[in-house]
Amino acid sequence: MSHNTKMPEGLLPLFPLEVVLFPNTSLPLHIFEDRYKEMINECITEDRAFGIVLSRGNGVLRTGTTAAVEQVLQRFEDGRLDILTLGRRRFEILSIQTDRNFFQAEVQYFDDDDQAPASLQTILRALEQFEELVKLTGDETETPEADHPELSFQLAQISTDLSFRQTLLQMRSEADRMEQVREHLAVLLERHKLGKEIRKVARLNGHGKHTPDLSSLE
Repeated sequence: MSHNTKMPEGLLPLFPLEVVLFPNTSLPLHIFEDRYKEMINECITEDRAFGIVLSRGNGVLRTGTTAAVEQVLQRFEDGRLDILTLGRRRFEILSIQTDRNFFQAEVQYFDDDDQAPASLQTILRALEQFEELVKLTGDETETPEADHPELSFQLAQISTDLSFRQTLLQMRSEADRMEQVREHLAVLLERHKLGKEIRKVARLNGHGKHTPDLSSLE
């Protein structure tokens, strides 16, 4: 069953970024534009969330995540801010208002329609892939608990692929998301291993003509 409700406290301030924020994940931000300094200060004063949406060209994508200001890390004399935010709820934009310096939107929250968990086999395999990728890349991300209710979002944090992250954000089944994450992590691992092999071969022969075929990874 889908739980859709319009935001009770009115319009949601929007922060378009080249970022996809997941629920229950942290995101540090440096606020330097005047309109967003105004927006963030207002959110801090009123203890309100704002919405992070992926910007594309001159527009924004319809699905985003609300962000709560967890901590003000630093305030600069010129009004700039370093803040730490936490992703909260996913939403879809119904309409955008442009009468302020920053965009505001009427939004509709949504949760998963399918509450069935992912299979244990998928979860364990994805966790193995995640841990292997962390070791290979030197990423400092901690391995999440296997019983996290939204494990897919936690594991997908390691990916910088915005299209993949946006697709995942829009999905309404944890089981389906976990399957997508498992497949995506497998591709990331293969790419990383091939890249390592290419660098190794290139050092040996100086021109890399014996490098592996990457065409299957496009």
